[in-house]
Amino acid sequence: MCSDHFWRWRTISRDHQINDEIRAREVRLVGPEGEQIGIKPIREALQMAIDANMDLVNVAPTAKPPVCRIMDYGKFRYEQQKKEKEARKNQKIVDLKEVWFRANIEEHDYQVKYRNVVKFLGEGDKVKASVRFRGREITHASIGQRILDRLSKEVADICTVERAPKLEGRSMIMILAPKNNA
Repeated sequence: MCSDHFWRWRTISRDHQINDEIRAREVRLVGPEGEQIGIKPIREALQMAIDANMDLVNVAPTAKPPVCRIMDYGKFRYEQQKKEKEARKNQKIVDLKEVWFRANIEEHDYQVKYRNVVKFLGEGDKVKASVRFRGREITHASIGQRILDRLSKEVADICTVERAPKLEGRSMIMILAPKNNA
Protein backbone atom coordinates (compact mmCIF):
# COMPACT_ATOMS: atom_id res chain seq x y z
CA MET A 1 0.00 0.00 0.00
CA CYS A 2 2.76 2.50 0.83
CA SER A 3 6.31 2.85 -0.42
CA ASP A 4 9.53 3.17 1.57
CA HIS A 5 9.85 6.75 0.27
CA PHE A 6 6.63 7.68 2.02
CA TRP A 7 7.84 6.75 5.54
CA ARG A 8 11.55 7.59 5.39
CA TRP A 9 11.29 10.90 7.29
CA ARG A 10 9.91 9.34 10.45
CA THR A 11 13.26 9.30 12.34
CA ILE A 12 14.57 12.74 11.33
CA SER A 13 13.80 15.75 13.53
CA ARG A 14 12.04 18.52 11.64
CA ASP A 15 9.72 21.51 11.86
CA HIS A 16 6.72 20.07 10.01
CA GLN A 17 4.33 17.19 10.55
CA ILE A 18 4.71 14.59 7.82
CA ASN A 19 2.41 11.85 6.53
CA ASP A 20 1.00 9.77 9.42
CA GLU A 21 1.95 12.42 12.03
CA ILE A 22 -0.88 14.68 10.83
CA ARG A 23 -3.78 14.17 13.27
CA ALA A 24 -6.51 16.35 11.70
CA ARG A 25 -9.63 14.71 10.26
CA GLU A 26 -9.79 17.03 7.26
CA VAL A 27 -7.10 19.09 5.57
CA ARG A 28 -7.02 21.80 2.94
CA LEU A 29 -4.90 20.14 0.26
CA VAL A 30 -2.44 21.85 -2.06
CA GLY A 31 -1.06 19.84 -4.97
CA PRO A 32 2.58 19.33 -5.97
CA GLU A 33 2.46 22.23 -8.46
CA GLY A 34 0.84 24.62 -5.95
CA GLU A 35 -2.72 24.13 -7.22
CA GLN A 36 -5.60 24.19 -4.73
CA ILE A 37 -7.26 20.76 -4.57
CA GLY A 38 -9.71 21.59 -1.77
CA ILE A 39 -10.74 20.20 1.60
CA LYS A 40 -10.20 16.44 1.75
CA PRO A 41 -10.34 13.78 4.47
CA ILE A 42 -6.86 12.91 5.77
CA ARG A 43 -7.00 9.34 4.42
CA GLU A 44 -7.76 10.56 0.91
CA ALA A 45 -5.01 13.19 1.10
CA LEU A 46 -2.49 10.57 2.29
CA GLN A 47 -3.52 8.24 -0.54
CA MET A 48 -3.05 11.04 -3.10
CA ALA A 49 0.47 11.64 -1.72
CA ILE A 50 1.28 7.94 -1.91
CA ASP A 51 0.01 7.77 -5.49
CA ALA A 52 2.24 10.73 -6.43
CA ASN A 53 5.19 9.04 -4.61
CA MET A 54 5.60 12.14 -2.45
CA ASP A 55 5.08 13.23 1.15
CA LEU A 56 2.09 14.95 2.72
CA VAL A 57 3.46 17.92 4.69
CA ASN A 58 1.45 20.05 7.13
CA VAL A 59 2.58 23.58 6.18
CA ALA A 60 0.02 25.54 8.25
CA PRO A 61 -0.99 23.52 11.33
CA THR A 62 -2.84 26.41 13.03
CA ALA A 63 -5.23 27.06 10.15
CA LYS A 64 -8.80 25.68 10.26
CA PRO A 65 -8.63 23.15 8.63
CA PRO A 66 -4.83 22.66 8.54
CA VAL A 67 -3.17 23.27 5.17
CA CYS A 68 -1.21 20.31 3.82
CA ARG A 69 0.87 20.15 0.68
CA ILE A 70 1.95 17.22 -1.42
CA MET A 71 5.71 17.61 -1.95
CA ASP A 72 9.05 15.84 -1.89
CA TYR A 73 10.07 16.66 1.68
CA GLY A 74 13.71 15.71 1.14
CA LYS A 75 14.07 18.19 -1.73
CA PHE A 76 12.23 20.84 0.30
CA ARG A 77 14.59 20.41 3.30
CA TYR A 78 17.66 20.44 1.03
CA GLU A 79 16.61 23.74 -0.58
CA GLN A 80 15.79 25.21 2.84
CA GLN A 81 19.24 24.27 4.17
CA LYS A 82 20.91 25.79 1.10
CA LYS A 83 19.06 29.09 1.70
CA GLU A 84 20.06 29.11 5.39
CA LYS A 85 23.70 28.40 4.50
CA GLU A 86 23.72 31.22 1.93
CA ALA A 87 22.21 33.63 4.47
CA ARG A 88 24.89 32.71 7.04
CA LYS A 89 27.62 33.16 4.44
CA ASN A 90 26.46 36.67 3.54
CA GLN A 91 26.16 38.04 7.06
CA LYS A 92 29.01 40.10 8.55
CA ILE A 93 29.94 39.36 12.14
CA VAL A 94 31.03 42.55 13.88
CA ASP A 95 33.84 42.04 16.36
CA LEU A 96 34.71 44.35 19.21
CA LYS A 97 38.44 45.14 19.05
CA GLU A 98 40.11 46.75 22.02
CA VAL A 99 42.93 49.30 21.94
CA TRP A 100 44.63 50.29 25.21
CA PHE A 101 46.15 53.71 25.81
CA ARG A 102 48.12 54.89 28.84
CA ALA A 103 47.60 58.25 30.52
CA ASN A 104 51.22 59.28 29.82
CA ILE A 105 51.40 57.92 26.25
CA GLU A 106 54.07 59.29 23.91
CA GLU A 107 53.13 60.74 20.51
CA HIS A 108 54.60 57.91 18.43
CA ASP A 109 52.85 55.25 20.54
CA TYR A 110 49.60 57.18 20.17
CA GLN A 111 50.02 57.26 16.35
CA VAL A 112 50.58 53.47 16.23
CA LYS A 113 47.40 52.85 18.23
CA TYR A 114 45.51 55.43 16.17
CA ARG A 115 46.45 53.54 12.95
CA ASN A 116 45.20 50.30 14.54
CA VAL A 117 41.88 51.97 15.39
CA VAL A 118 41.54 53.21 11.79
CA LYS A 119 42.38 49.72 10.45
CA PHE A 120 39.81 48.02 12.71
CA LEU A 121 37.10 50.53 11.79
CA GLY A 122 37.94 50.09 8.10
CA GLU A 123 37.40 46.34 8.46
CA GLY A 124 33.91 47.02 9.85
CA ASP A 125 34.68 46.15 13.48
CA LYS A 126 33.73 48.17 16.53
CA VAL A 127 36.58 49.53 18.64
CA LYS A 128 36.72 49.80 22.42
CA ALA A 129 39.29 52.50 23.18
CA SER A 130 40.46 52.41 26.80
CA VAL A 131 42.83 54.49 28.86
CA ARG A 132 44.30 52.52 31.76
CA PHE A 133 45.31 54.39 34.88
CA ARG A 134 47.97 52.95 37.18
CA GLY A 135 48.63 54.06 40.73
CA ARG A 136 48.05 57.76 41.31
CA GLU A 137 47.30 58.45 37.62
CA ILE A 138 43.60 57.95 38.42
CA THR A 139 43.54 61.35 40.12
CA HIS A 140 44.18 62.92 36.70
CA ALA A 141 41.29 61.33 34.79
CA SER A 142 41.04 64.51 32.69
CA ILE A 143 44.25 63.42 30.88
CA GLY A 144 42.56 60.20 29.77
CA GLN A 145 39.47 62.18 28.76
CA ARG A 146 41.65 64.41 26.53
CA ILE A 147 43.29 61.38 24.87
CA LEU A 148 39.93 59.80 24.04
CA ASP A 149 38.45 63.12 22.87
CA ARG A 150 41.43 63.62 20.56
CA LEU A 151 40.98 60.12 19.16
CA SER A 152 37.25 60.61 18.56
CA LYS A 153 37.91 63.92 16.71
CA GLU A 154 40.60 62.35 14.50
CA VAL A 155 38.40 59.41 13.44
CA ALA A 156 35.09 61.32 13.33
CA ASP A 157 34.83 61.04 9.53
CA ILE A 158 34.94 57.20 9.52
CA CYS A 159 33.05 56.35 12.72
CA THR A 160 30.50 57.41 15.28
CA VAL A 161 30.95 57.42 19.04
CA GLU A 162 28.62 54.70 20.25
CA ARG A 163 29.48 55.29 23.91
CA ALA A 164 31.10 58.46 25.20
CA PRO A 165 34.21 58.20 27.41
CA LYS A 166 33.24 56.99 30.86
CA LEU A 167 35.35 56.07 33.87
CA GLU A 168 34.91 52.45 34.98
CA GLY A 169 37.18 51.44 37.82
CA ARG A 170 40.77 52.20 36.78
CA SER A 171 39.90 52.52 33.06
CA MET A 172 38.18 55.14 30.97
CA ILE A 173 36.30 53.45 28.12
CA MET A 174 34.86 54.74 24.84
CA ILE A 175 33.25 52.62 22.10
CA LEU A 176 33.49 53.58 18.42
CA ALA A 177 31.33 52.06 15.67
CA PRO A 178 32.10 52.31 11.94
CA LYS A 179 29.77 54.40 9.78
CA ASN A 180 27.59 52.43 7.35
CA ASN A 181 29.25 53.84 4.23
CA ALA A 182 32.76 53.09 5.51
